[in-house]
Amino acid sequence: MPTEIIRVDAERPDDRLLEPAAMALRRGRLVAFPTETVYGLGANALDPAAVAAIFQAKGRPGDNPLIVHVTSIEAVYALVDAMPPVALRLFAAFSPGPLTLVLSRSALVPDLVTAGLDTVAVRLPAHPVARRLIDLAGFPIAAPSANRSGRPSPTRAWHVAADLEGRISYIVDAGECSFGIESTVVDVTGKNPVVLRPGSITNQQILEVTGVLSVEKQEFADSSPATPRSPGMKYRHYAPRAKVLVAEGSDPVGRAEFAGQMAAKLHLPPFEIGYFGCRQFLNLLPAEQKVAYGDEPEPELAGRLLFDALRRLDRAGVKVIIAEGLLEHGVGIAYMNRLRKAAGAWQIKGEEDDDK
Repeated sequence: MPTEIIRVDAERPDDRLLEPAAMALRRGRLVAFPTETVYGLGANALDPAAVAAIFQAKGRPGDNPLIVHVTSIEAVYALVDAMPPVALRLFAAFSPGPLTLVLSRSALVPDLVTAGLDTVAVRLPAHPVARRLIDLAGFPIAAPSANRSGRPSPTRAWHVAADLEGRISYIVDAGECSFGIESTVVDVTGKNPVVLRPGSITNQQILEVTGVLSVEKQEFADSSPATPRSPGMKYRHYAPRAKVLVAEGSDPVGRAEFAGQMAAKLHLPPFEIGYFGCRQFLNLLPAEQKVAYGDEPEPELAGRLLFDALRRLDRAGVKVIIAEGLLEHGVGIAYMNRLRKAAGAWQIKGEEDDDK
């Protein structure tokens, strides 16, 4: 099928422009649209056939649950069996915004959305285009990231087109996403809240609201029969076609030194190695193919540009991408989570690790 691109203003979307996309959703078709985190691939969350089309278009495994997007707390109540007080406090503090809560599901939610679990993941997006499209459609929208499964999440419309052209009806283009990293996911069905996936809302911010917090450490192997409670916990994610290496260290100088060691061991011509990081890091390397996110280490900006950088370096034809690691606190936790998943198990040890 041909995929049509609809360009709208990010802050003041015109209903007349959005209506064809809303109509497509009402007819059970797929529409990619921007949120403040990444572009989502939307379908009617209450229509099993439409939800099944998401999995087909993405090549997504059926045991990977979806997030349902709505625009009000009242709409959440219809999707859940219970609303614990901690959920209301978190929604009040961070929604609309990049927060997803896992709650006990109601009978209204199809099994395909939840991967057969007794929970449902729900988010109230803040992006004006996402909110208006949901309201025009008239029902909750299930929407994972609008990319082929395993690929870097899309933060621009061309990322979506590169993966899903001809597979979906519409791409609503409202420019770059403001956060660039998927939402923080918190399970509130147990005694204490549990962070299942880190995001732009940090663990510390959540703890300040809840007073107690756990962080899920379990990783699911692709072959595991278990179904994760949140997207992003199973299967390789965020991976470009090029291999990804992570240059870690306590500061840009140390990270650049490590990156240089890794590059030397690759035995590739310089134009086949791409780099992503701050300019303090990149300026210490003989990089021909590079993408900078700013002058100094800044996790928020690095996260915003990570997926775009991976795709741009892929498009440039590099075989290996060496990305600057950052310290794991605040948003740095989410950034490193995405970067390590993009790298998978592929690594080259530094000189100091050769004998270990």
